[in-house]
Amino acid sequence: MSYKNSPETKFQKYIRAAKCDMTGSSSRNTSMPKNPVLYDHLPYPLHDDDYIRVCNIPKRKGANFRDLPGIVIGADNVVQRAKEQCLMPSGKPWVPDYALNFRDGRSTKPFGRLWWDETVPTVFCFPDPHMRAILHPEQDRLLTLRECARLQGFHDHYKFCGKLKERYSQVGNAVAVSVSRALGFSLGMAVKKLSGDEHLMTLPPKFSHSTTVQVKNSLLKKFKP
Repeated sequence: MSYKNSPETKFQKYIRAAKCDMTGSSSRNTSMPKNPVLYDHLPYPLHDDDYIRVCNIPKRKGANFRDLPGIVIGADNVVQRAKEQCLMPSGKPWVPDYALNFRDGRSTKPFGRLWWDETVPTVFCFPDPHMRAILHPEQDRLLTLRECARLQGFHDHYKFCGKLKERYSQVGNAVAVSVSRALGFSLGMAVKKLSGDEHLMTLPPKFSHSTTVQVKNSLLKKFKP
């Protein structure tokens, strides 16, 4: 798909950087399209019941399966089924047993929405809404492969191979790109015997031969190899 707008923030400019900008190519590939496109911006599909559940999770911070009908929350924060059940069109309960039993009924992760000012703790190999918060804040879907890739620091020029599930796994198994760059720099300095005993706090601005993109130092601060 085409980008809808030009980059508006430093992060968008950084994450959309062309491959030649990030690898130190001496000249741009003249065959590059004038209008770059965004790859892998598609979510893993949900089956009918889970889609209906997702559509009924409120679009607000902290929303999750506890907002679905047919359950009560005790004083100890344990979720239990209500005596009077409200069933889905398929005849199944709105809240499945696995959500009730996860973490002894105290979890808030199943069918949880992420929010704009929160940190995503981990990018997993599979976007499973049954056990973790992976719903888009304002849309009734899981995070797309490209959104997970951006969370891992992959620039938009990265393309992933295989079926959609395999591509999610590639992103989840990867070391975050910003951490990988810092590790590569540290190992190179160690091999050349140029490193000292101090912690590495910030990479050189042009490390990895980035010629036109200003690397966002805040991504690399406080890294200790």
